[in-house]
Amino acid sequence: MEVRSVMPAHHDDRTLGEMFAGLSRDFKTLVQQELQLARIELSQKAVTMRKGLVLMVGGGLLAYGGFLAIIAGIVLGLVAAGLPYWLAALVAGVVLGGLGYLLVHSGVASLRPDALTPHHTIDTLKEDAQWLRTQAK
Repeated sequence: MEVRSVMPAHHDDRTLGEMFAGLSRDFKTLVQQELQLARIELSQKAVTMRKGLVLMVGGGLLAYGGFLAIIAGIVLGLVAAGLPYWLAALVAGVVLGGLGYLLVHSGVASLRPDALTPHHTIDTLKEDAQWLRTQAK
């Protein structure tokens, strides 16, 4: 009884040196593409980081303004002893402080380490490692 292979035989006329040269070229191209992907992804993450920092600074400034308005409201309240001016300053301070808090909170949330991790690059590096393992066999 004769046993036949189900898979067709693949015959490669390249020498071992030519195969290693091809593998070297492919690896070099792969590394260049990975570096380019990392650069693009990290520049996108830098834009996200800059936006978060701007929100934090803006929120901090608004919160500081709110803090000053609260202080002004307290001072006016003490000076006026019941006049409605202090209440207006106090309300303005609470509103500005609340807005500042929201902006700072949004900025901090956008700077989470998970949001800044280059996930696409990591995934493609894993795929490339798998591809290299199959090529080396």
